[in-house]
Amino acid sequence: MTDKKKVDVTIDGRNFTVVGSESEDYIKKIAQYVDNTIKNVFHNNMRLSNHMAAILAAFNIADEYCKVNQKLKSLEKEVVGPIGNYENVSKELENSRAKIKELEEQLNNNKEEFDKAKEDQERENKNSKKYEKLLELKEKELKEKEDMVKELQNKLYENQMELVQVKKELDESIKYFDSEKGIFSKEEI
Repeated sequence: MTDKKKVDVTIDGRNFTVVGSESEDYIKKIAQYVDNTIKNVFHNNMRLSNHMAAILAAFNIADEYCKVNQKLKSLEKEVVGPIGNYENVSKELENSRAKIKELEEQLNNNKEEFDKAKEDQERENKNSKKYEKLLELKEKELKEKEDMVKELQNKLYENQMELVQVKKELDESIKYFDSEKGIFSKEEI
């Protein structure tokens, strides 16, 4: 349970006692902001009564609040986008790594098969055309696998770069959101 504080403030030349759980300085800043807003409204149209000036000041404060609240909601939506993107890119990165590992294993297996085929050809040296065709096929398959590995490594690099960019955007959005919140807390009050 928070302790309630009584703070005496002056708004529009009248004294009020405000009861709240916030600090005395905070309550006085709010009162000063309301007082300044009423004075500005009255200063812009001196024919207004105190009551009308207070109503227009309340309207202006509500307008400011709605705009700031709308901006806050917009920023919250902006922050959600990079977060969702980050998760997708992370999953894609994991999938790419798994595929690369699988292809590397296949590559190693293919290299072993290639080596065995080459040894068999040197040992037996008969049916040379048949073995030459088999060798060419294995070399072509090896080249395709290597190309596929290179392509996946390039895609992994691109995904890592995109992940870094998304993380950077996320950090910037969070910093921006935090800075906006800090500005609201200090300037608006």
